[in-house]
Amino acid sequence: MKSQTVLTLSTGLVLLFALAGCEDSTAKEPGSGVAQNSKSQEVDSPSGKTGPANETNVEETTANESESDTVASDEQGNADGKSADVAEDDHPAEDIVTEEKLNDSDTAESVAAQGAGPLDWPQWGGSTSKNNTPNATNVPSKWDAGDFDPQTGDWIPGSGQNIKWVAKLGSQSYGNPVVANGQVYVGTNNGAGYLKRYPYDVDLGVLACFRESDGEFLWQHSSEKLVNATEQDWPLQGICCAPCVEGDRLWIVTSRGVVVCLDTQGFRDGENDGPFASEESTAEDEADTIWEYDMLKEINLFQHNMCSCSVTVWKDYLFVNTSNGVDESHDEIPSPEAPSFIALNKNTGELLWADNSPGVNILHGQWSSPTFAEIDGQPQVIFPGGDGYVRSFDPAGDGNGNAKLLWKFDTNPKDSKWIRGGRGTRNNIIGTAVVYDNKIYLAAGQDPEHGEGIGHLWCIDPTKRGDISPTLVFDASDNPVPHRRLQAAILEEGDVIRDNENSGAIWGYIGTDINSDGEIEWEEEMHRSITTPVIKDDLLYIADFSGLFHCVDAQSGKAVWTYDMFSAAWGSALVVDGKVYIGDEDGDVTVFKHGREMEKISEINMGNAVYSTPIIANGVLYLANKTHLFAIVNQDGEPEPDGQ
Repeated sequence: MKSQTVLTLSTGLVLLFALAGCEDSTAKEPGSGVAQNSKSQEVDSPSGKTGPANETNVEETTANESESDTVASDEQGNADGKSADVAEDDHPAEDIVTEEKLNDSDTAESVAAQGAGPLDWPQWGGSTSKNNTPNATNVPSKWDAGDFDPQTGDWIPGSGQNIKWVAKLGSQSYGNPVVANGQVYVGTNNGAGYLKRYPYDVDLGVLACFRESDGEFLWQHSSEKLVNATEQDWPLQGICCAPCVEGDRLWIVTSRGVVVCLDTQGFRDGENDGPFASEESTAEDEADTIWEYDMLKEINLFQHNMCSCSVTVWKDYLFVNTSNGVDESHDEIPSPEAPSFIALNKNTGELLWADNSPGVNILHGQWSSPTFAEIDGQPQVIFPGGDGYVRSFDPAGDGNGNAKLLWKFDTNPKDSKWIRGGRGTRNNIIGTAVVYDNKIYLAAGQDPEHGEGIGHLWCIDPTKRGDISPTLVFDASDNPVPHRRLQAAILEEGDVIRDNENSGAIWGYIGTDINSDGEIEWEEEMHRSITTPVIKDDLLYIADFSGLFHCVDAQSGKAVWTYDMFSAAWGSALVVDGKVYIGDEDGDVTVFKHGREMEKISEINMGNAVYSTPIIANGVLYLANKTHLFAIVNQDGEPEPDGQ
């Protein structure tokens, strides 16, 4: 694959660089939770190594001699030779059925490998590839959240429409639901006060477990706040990530920086499973810890605001983004040598390998989550980093406790600039990478508290090796320039940006002139995003933090349609049963027909902000707003349209 053009502008903006020549592939597949911070000063909000960075494991690459200063036309970059405005009829029904079977099979196999039911949803994104496209039918497109007791905040049973049950959460909930083996797990804070020893006014990070059939509270894991470390464990921000469940074991990263392995039965089975056996309480509504790995103590971690990573597993490896970041000044990185990405033994918590590649170039925080896939016979674990790079590693490491880098990709234009508080054009990555059709898809953005700005959505070829960024930087003497934190290429000092002959960019999307008026208007731009793409039948759906919901052709990178939600989106979309679901900060969940024509089916308000992502497990739609978890089913007896 060879890039035809790559463009940068001195302002740091990239206007649609679609790169052609991508070969067709035959595999498929699944976003990350982020926390809001209620500070009056500048605030930060998360979303999923003992040795040095091991980027010397790959060969250095060379660049083209021509500078990258031209804009790719709308005709460029159609990898499969189709027009971006291809009619819906160009996707015949039999093709859609075949695609759906492939996606469902991939997800079912991944779920089964985790010791969960075939229609469970046992980790963030459902499977290691993180594509939120489960298999279900007759999923409701209309419901009513019902009524709540004004004194207790409890849902009034029988109220609402198509509501199976509602469970009370804390006062701020950003963790995403996970469903496995008859139980539902969700991260929140302690506002619900389920445990007697921790009343509701004790600030905790909480992982709550409920019974899948009726929403009955079963047990919770409680993570006390770090003492005198507000900048590392922000008040009232609970567990902001999703757990990963495999059989009777569960792994979660707490806000205070501890990776925890739990028994999914808690102490309800009457056993204290070990080796960890020093729990303060063994009551049946408490969590039973198997092992802990305290990253602050073990790897000298300094997380910014909190730790938040939705972990994933492969064989005996547990993959974690550590959340290493800046201090309260937002300018200093207290622990640049601390690992950003680690692999632990899922059974014991032993550190297997570590990588600190972002190092001194971390821009802010690191709250993304890892993705795993096997592509062309090579297993890969994919970590988006806080320096704006996404990196892929051999999940087994190099065998000596170090990482083995396969490739790295800079999601930012080289002349973009990081300015504290979101005033610049350089971004980091908070969403999760998705694997679909043997390609990698992900978006760049910033902490929500940094406000709106230009964003980038990428499709990457993961079969390349080395530095596969779209462009490389050289100084005036034609020497490669090592990456710089604030600005990779300083053009006024003589730096030169060149196309990378080894580029893995298939296409990059910042906007499309959908109405063909010769301009890319605000409604046609890709803005900063903290969400994760979802892809079905070659249609990619993603929301940005400016409130635009984009439908993009996954093969060409051209916009199909956009919709203005008039509210920021923190969570990612769900595609199921021919419909697309997306929540927003105003508490609205909008439902669209899945397809190349924008057709809005319904819009339901959930009573308060929806910061998480809707999921499906065993035919039930699970949706969390800030304070409650809803189990939603079609109880009306009327069959739902499949959206096709």
